[in-house]
Amino acid sequence: MKIAILGTGMVGETLGSKLVALGHEVRMGSRTPDNAKAAAWVKKAGGKASQGTFRDAAAFAELLFNCTLGNASLDVLKSAGEEALRGKVLVDVSNPLDFTKGMPPVLSTPPDDSLGEQLQRAFPSLKVVKTLNTMNCEVMVEPSRVPGDHDVFVSGNDVDAKARVKQLLTEGFGWKHVIDLGDITTARGTEAFLPLWLRLWGTLRTGDFNIHVVKR
Repeated sequence: MKIAILGTGMVGETLGSKLVALGHEVRMGSRTPDNAKAAAWVKKAGGKASQGTFRDAAAFAELLFNCTLGNASLDVLKSAGEEALRGKVLVDVSNPLDFTKGMPPVLSTPPDDSLGEQLQRAFPSLKVVKTLNTMNCEVMVEPSRVPGDHDVFVSGNDVDAKARVKQLLTEGFGWKHVIDLGDITTARGTEAFLPLWLRLWGTLRTGDFNIHVVKR
């Protein structure tokens, strides 16, 4: 499968490397075609990895991962262009975090909205699936880093798109427990978990943790 990684940070690099290892063709998108961080990743990831602008990556791919900072995600998708995005699945792993007042950051979205919903509203033909945004990027692609049972959540309006993403999560990344929360409005809940995640990270002094929902 041809996959785009939008963003050149640690999350994008980790996801991109895992996807290349699984045999996918992966293009990392950035604002410029010669981004140094993307070039370094391509050199390290091997022959199935490439780089380009956000528009190049989106046009190339069947499925996209949004790994950009939450406050930049809308602008990134606008630069990719409606035509390159139309009808495709966007896996949104980003969170709307505001760092302007320092650490820890706060959510930049109001309680009755989410970044996932904003992306879906801005690009109605795009099939946005929110997932993997409640954990460290290394746990995203290797859930066995955390012992025992733990969960990953998915939110989205398109049933087929969610099924496609769930297959990648289970068969590709090795997730055993996927909880489908429902439509894209349920992304409000997983994005709101981030302030607690950051506090846990500070207390536990490691990103190798996750949550598990236990039902009677």
